[in-house]
Amino acid sequence: MASPRVVVMGVSGCGKSTVGRELAHLLGVAYVEGDELHPPRNVERMAAGIPLTDADRHGWLQAVAGQLSTPAAVSAGVVVSCSALKRSYRDLLRASAPDVRFVHLTGSRELLAARMAARKDHYMPPSLLQSQLDTLEPPGVDERPITLDIGQDPQTLVKSAARELQAPTS
Repeated sequence: MASPRVVVMGVSGCGKSTVGRELAHLLGVAYVEGDELHPPRNVERMAAGIPLTDADRHGWLQAVAGQLSTPAAVSAGVVVSCSALKRSYRDLLRASAPDVRFVHLTGSRELLAARMAARKDHYMPPSLLQSQLDTLEPPGVDERPITLDIGQDPQTLVKSAARELQAPTS
């Protein structure tokens, strides 16, 4: 597979960073932590338990799209972690990288909440999980998502994602 551009997506606590980092390593491409692209104001709002609006997310999504369209990403590939909760957000990302593939990590509310509660040193409080679930528009079939259940261990998820990314598309 030549130059894969991948967004590992889903709500907070689904394992985007862990799976994204390992998937990038397995594919031999760069990894970009989408959380690091948030402006300080967004981080402050989330840390205070205030859900982000579409307007809050717009500049961040543009920064993520910029990472997908760098010359290095185009020529060598990249994996980016990004919640990409709405179709309009994914459309914005696709405008910069039409061939981008989305790996959608899904799981039960209970599992997600438990993971968030166990995290240390993360600005996203568990209280925002419901707002993320309410905002989530799962990718449609036409978006060719790779949807994986987070009830599996991260290595299994990474191998499944890589296998799907390398499968011929119809």
